[in-house]
Amino acid sequence: MLSKISRRNFIKGTAAGAAASILSRSIPACASWPKGIQAARGVETDSAVHYRLTIRRQPMLMGLRRARPITINGLFPGPLIQLREGKDAVIQVKNELPESTSVHWHGIILPYQMDGVPGVVFPGIEPGETFTYRFPVRQSGTYWYHSHTGLQEQLGHYGPLICLPGDREPHEYDREFVVMLSDWTFEDPHAVLMHLKKWEGYYNYQKRTVADLFREVARDGFLKTIKRRAMWARMRMNPRDTADITGATYSFLINGLGSDDNQVFVYRPGERVRLRIINASAATYFDVRIPGLKMTVIQADGQDVQPVEVDEFRIAVAETYDVIVEPGEDKAYAVFAEAMDRSGFALATLSTSPGSKAGAPKRRPPLERGMEAMAMPAMEMKKNKEMKSMQNMTDRCGMCSVEASDYPFGPDAAMVVKHPRCMVDMPGPGLSSPGVKVLTYSDLKAFRASPLKNPEKKIEIHLTGNMERYIWKMWAWDGRKWSSAFDDLLNFPMGKRIRIVFVNHTMMDHPIHLHGMWMYIQNGNGGIVPRKHTVNIKPSEKLCVDVDADALGNWAFHCHILYHMHTGMFRVVRAC
Repeated sequence: MLSKISRRNFIKGTAAGAAASILSRSIPACASWPKGIQAARGVETDSAVHYRLTIRRQPMLMGLRRARPITINGLFPGPLIQLREGKDAVIQVKNELPESTSVHWHGIILPYQMDGVPGVVFPGIEPGETFTYRFPVRQSGTYWYHSHTGLQEQLGHYGPLICLPGDREPHEYDREFVVMLSDWTFEDPHAVLMHLKKWEGYYNYQKRTVADLFREVARDGFLKTIKRRAMWARMRMNPRDTADITGATYSFLINGLGSDDNQVFVYRPGERVRLRIINASAATYFDVRIPGLKMTVIQADGQDVQPVEVDEFRIAVAETYDVIVEPGEDKAYAVFAEAMDRSGFALATLSTSPGSKAGAPKRRPPLERGMEAMAMPAMEMKKNKEMKSMQNMTDRCGMCSVEASDYPFGPDAAMVVKHPRCMVDMPGPGLSSPGVKVLTYSDLKAFRASPLKNPEKKIEIHLTGNMERYIWKMWAWDGRKWSSAFDDLLNFPMGKRIRIVFVNHTMMDHPIHLHGMWMYIQNGNGGIVPRKHTVNIKPSEKLCVDVDADALGNWAFHCHILYHMHTGMFRVVRAC
């Protein structure tokens, strides 16, 4: 019997901010996990892996300031959980918070009753209660877990999760580290949301100035500068409005530690080092690089991919990427994760000595979106030299046609894109530099081929937003009707392959996460297209994914920017 969906139950679930006798052996803690991430104490039997987690709030120092984050087993971030492919996970979660809570196992394929979304699959874990999650582990790779209740994720309710493979790893390495990126604010998250609702650009301290105008005129000439600025003015948009929440309030962390802590990951010269990079932020995209080292991407969202060597990659909220680096020199390297809008950064060090730390590389100027973010009509694009290259870009998204492009959406949409484009070849604004290889979705190829099947149903998902009102929506078009209501379920017939066409009508990137099923990105790579649990949709982009409806139940489907999800960019898929 599938859970009954109602808005009342969902709001109730989100408004609040006995295996000992059969345990046979302890799971060894990984000695290579340094300060900042600690392995949870678990036990493993022949058939299952067992953990006990306790969730509470408690005071601790963050830098020189006192904070009161949500902790899991007394730790912030939560402890590393290691599961084993082919065995059951049995995880008891005790709630010692004064309000309801939950745990969602992000990217894990499991029965819907164990997915941990209040109001969709269960009522939540009430104060003083203990809930036992039990599910078979059918995958390996790097994942994470977090609260799906209210704004608790922003308060630190998250931790890393690794599914150890049942067989031998396809990639060889000598040492590994978790690199968990996140954003922390000393403000109450509900106050942050109030500021966003009342004042557009409240946290944007990087708006253009007269000095920027003079620099643009010197670089591009007076006429071109004035025309470009007039176009932005007519759209009532700011090209530097790239992040809702910035370093004005955020501290950017690696494994819960700030840049002043500059955590050191110690390696031995000549080793191949695996970094499991997780973006556990509430709202921040990071551009990740290690100056002086190439990174070989071997996993995306826990799924093995054919190795691709890059200098830098942009990691969307809730994505994970595993990379291997080979430091050939006995020196300290900066692990540098710069906020996409350039308002701050997280910093750690990869070094042969715990006392040797690398400094941050030179900061880049504030990010500005180009005219492609406004989806200029084709005739205007021809007149704009900056956009000519866009017209010649190959559409690698396959049969990704948009049929419903004229719907007005009403006041929910400050902008409606008439000509969305395939952008799987594009790394995103601020990342294109000569001689620098930046990862794109078109680079991702599955390590193993998957069966090619034709979609039997098509759904368009139109992402809309109004920054002034701070309202975000996921409008669906199934060929018969439009819908955006939370309790209007999106039906995925069991056993069918569904083609989803995303269209982003906003000036913001949106990391869209589907629970319970994989999304196969149509990036032109045929039978080796990658599968992910979270896909990023850039402004004015169309992106196609295929989903096999192979998981019975109700599944959350939403933007993973916490404040977008909380204000409307959330739907429910029913597979039956």
